[in-house]
Amino acid sequence: MNLRQQLVQLLSIAYVFSSAFIGWKTLSVITNSHSPIVVVLSGSMEPAFQRGDILFLWNRDSLAKVGDVAVYEIQGKSIPIVHRVLREHHNNDKQLLLTKGDNNAVDDLGLYAKKQPYLNQKTDLVGTVKGYLPKLGYVTILITENVYFKYGLLGIMGISSLLSNE
Repeated sequence: MNLRQQLVQLLSIAYVFSSAFIGWKTLSVITNSHSPIVVVLSGSMEPAFQRGDILFLWNRDSLAKVGDVAVYEIQGKSIPIVHRVLREHHNNDKQLLLTKGDNNAVDDLGLYAKKQPYLNQKTDLVGTVKGYLPKLGYVTILITENVYFKYGLLGIMGISSLLSNE
């Protein structure tokens, strides 16, 4: 393979990745959320959402309502949590939320950061769920939790790349 073909392939790969990045950032701006799409990783929201469901988030509502399914992040933890708003308190400055998974026996106080009795809607909330696609996110779970699947997928991609160059 000559240098020109290699450069064309490199630019094609760069185009795919940059297009995906631009699409993600555009969605982030539209939804006002740094993570506009998340995958449900546990069964805490069953039967409303199953493990592997893809959720579409919106963070442009001024206040979250009791009953909304909210996605939030705790300081120091990178994995978003998907739970329903159980209680809310607000004044002119801020809204405080208490959440609970539909399939959990107790509320989320034990999950929040130390000495944090409620979530702050402005700082902790990633967004509220506005739509979902069932089970399509299971590939993400397989890639993150199963090392063999991850390396098998990378191997298949590498072999197909080699075969397509011939």
